[in-house]
Amino acid sequence: MAVTKIDTGKSWTAASAKARFSEVIDLAQERPQIITRNGEPSVVVVSVSEWARVTVRQGTLAEFLLASPLRAAALDLERERDLPRDVDL
Repeated sequence: MAVTKIDTGKSWTAASAKARFSEVIDLAQERPQIITRNGEPSVVVVSVSEWARVTVRQGTLAEFLLASPLRAAALDLERERDLPRDVDL
C-alpha cells in the first residue's frame, strides 16, 4: 500500500510510543504522529478534531455522481441481447 507523506515532527517506534504514550497524545494535538513497526510506517495518531475534519461527509452519492465529469461522456451502455451460453453441469 502506498503511504502518503504526512507532515509530522516525529516518528515513533511501537515500543517508544507505548512507553511515552502521553507524549504521543499531546503531540498529536498539534500534528499527526507516525508509529512504525519493523521500520515501516504502521499507524498514525491524530487528534479528534483532525479526524472529524477529514472524515466529514461532503454531499450525497447522488450529488457526487451528478457532478462527475463522466456524466456528459458518450458511453455505450446498451446491454447485449445474446442468449446465454450452454454450460455442462
